[in-house]
Amino acid sequence: MSVTRIETRPYDGQKPGTSGLRKRVAEFQQPHYLENFVQSIFNAIGGDQRQSLVLGGDGRYFNREALQRILCMAAANGFSHAIVGRGGLLSTPAASCLIRKHSATGGIILSASHNPGGPEADFGIKFNGSNGGPATETVTARIHECTRHIDHYLTLDARNIDIDHDGSQMLGNMVVEVIDPVSDYADLMASIFDFPAIAKVLGNGRFHVCFDAMHAITGPYATEILERRLGAPAGTVINGEPLEDFGGAHPDPNLAHARELVARMNGDNPPDFGAASDGDGDRNMVLGKGFYINPCDSLAVLAANAHLIPGYNGRLAGVARSMPTSRAVDRVAAAKGFDCHETPTGWKFFGNLMDAGLITLCGEESFGTGSSHVREKDGLWAVLYWLNIIAERKQPAHAIVREHWRQYGRDFFTRHDYENVDATAADALMHDLRESLPGLVGQSFSGHTVSAADDFRYVDPVDGSVSEGQGIRVFFEDDARIVYRLSGTGTAGATLRVYCDSFQLDPSLLEVDTQRALGSVLQAADDIAGIVSRTGRTSPDVIT
Repeated sequence: MSVTRIETRPYDGQKPGTSGLRKRVAEFQQPHYLENFVQSIFNAIGGDQRQSLVLGGDGRYFNREALQRILCMAAANGFSHAIVGRGGLLSTPAASCLIRKHSATGGIILSASHNPGGPEADFGIKFNGSNGGPATETVTARIHECTRHIDHYLTLDARNIDIDHDGSQMLGNMVVEVIDPVSDYADLMASIFDFPAIAKVLGNGRFHVCFDAMHAITGPYATEILERRLGAPAGTVINGEPLEDFGGAHPDPNLAHARELVARMNGDNPPDFGAASDGDGDRNMVLGKGFYINPCDSLAVLAANAHLIPGYNGRLAGVARSMPTSRAVDRVAAAKGFDCHETPTGWKFFGNLMDAGLITLCGEESFGTGSSHVREKDGLWAVLYWLNIIAERKQPAHAIVREHWRQYGRDFFTRHDYENVDATAADALMHDLRESLPGLVGQSFSGHTVSAADDFRYVDPVDGSVSEGQGIRVFFEDDARIVYRLSGTGTAGATLRVYCDSFQLDPSLLEVDTQRALGSVLQAADDIAGIVSRTGRTSPDVIT
């Protein structure tokens, strides 16, 4: 079985985003397209770094074919060992767990996260480094540079590996080890949380949980942990079988897409606690009976109750949030006396802080929370964290959140997504916003006076790297705030995201509807940016 050198030419547009390269399936199916990008990853990390590789994905369409081709390339490029999740399956947090447990060189995760799956939908590839986290800015830049100059890739002409049964096989000179994709991750969760305390709640017959896996990767993980290890009744996990097209649904755990779960939680005789996770298992949405828990509030509640979680030994080194995320966790950090870091969007920034021991918990408004147990956000981990808090405090989720508001105040928060906006119009809107920043201070919009405005610039406290242009921030004298960003997770057009938040301490106003509470701030956002006039959109596609 010999190594074959295949001549190729660069493809435009293979620059990795915050979570790797995401494109339509049809693009990845172009001749050499997948191989160009994978070879660029291998070239970027260097020949001396090609020892062991973790490989798996969320099971979406093209997952199995891509995995077989990548295995042949890994063997041809000198890797000695590949660890593959059975069936080609690995959640993103489980992949991070395996990279760290086995001290692997890194991992390739096949997923487009919360994007739809199927022949006409999306696929994605990302590389995670030896710490288990997404590739750093430096590595990402090297990968992109390699894609621009690639002229060949290496592969083996070999039969497909059996990925459906555990065990070791040889592919050229590389050992391919197929393993249970769930067990190591489940064992890690058992080492962090008080499983006996949670099991006592889930098995008492009075507390009911509904976990919607959305026909995505988290189904097998949730079934093993919630139903088998913690004793929740069969059927606690719904839509638990991973499907190539996610059952024709959009595997994004929010109020717009997790409709079945939301209906159950707001219907007759609802479960006591509800949760959903996304395509690759790194995001989460949590709900109480008829009660939506905003991800920003969720992060703050987790930080405030960390002393109840055995795996954190009663203390946090610090916390971090992405810049657009509300400042609710900042208030917890200030009250409890630990540092709070504000980073750009993208989990790679949290990884540096974790590796340096500066933070334990972190999160972002886009339904992602995590901790130093891995170097990725982790949907099921967040659900177990909530269940551990509920077990210890013996309160329902809605009571825990309301008590948190009374103690720390409430940061009303919403995100409005305008999807598939004309890219030229979106770029022009952001350009003109940046140009207007110096003149905004002192102006009033819909009753809010601007106190400061900037384009977020982040200097990493660990390695000194600088990230410019990370989102436009507008602060107001009444502690309200607006953030404007273009998202890097879509595959068509541009997604304009507008984030609004406002702090409220008055106990009589804590229960006001979020959109009503932020009505004047949302109007100010349009007054400043001209969203309606410049995009033609009179309302967002998704509100969270």
